[in-house]
Amino acid sequence: MQHLEEQIAHLTRTIDELNEVVTQQQRDIDRLLRQVQMLLDREAQREAEGGGGVIIGDERPPHY
Repeated sequence: MQHLEEQIAHLTRTIDELNEVVTQQQRDIDRLLRQVQMLLDREAQREAEGGGGVIIGDERPPHY
């Protein structure tokens, strides 16, 4: 019986530690999503203003 209680205590501690990791990862994901959205908004604004100085993919630079 004591062995089972020790296992339960160990598993409970492991679950708590994993929960902390998952919580921190979610915070990081939320922060990164906000940053990506900010960059997308900034790029959309730049394109709307006629800037668009970033070459994406197969676009040829303006001097071709």
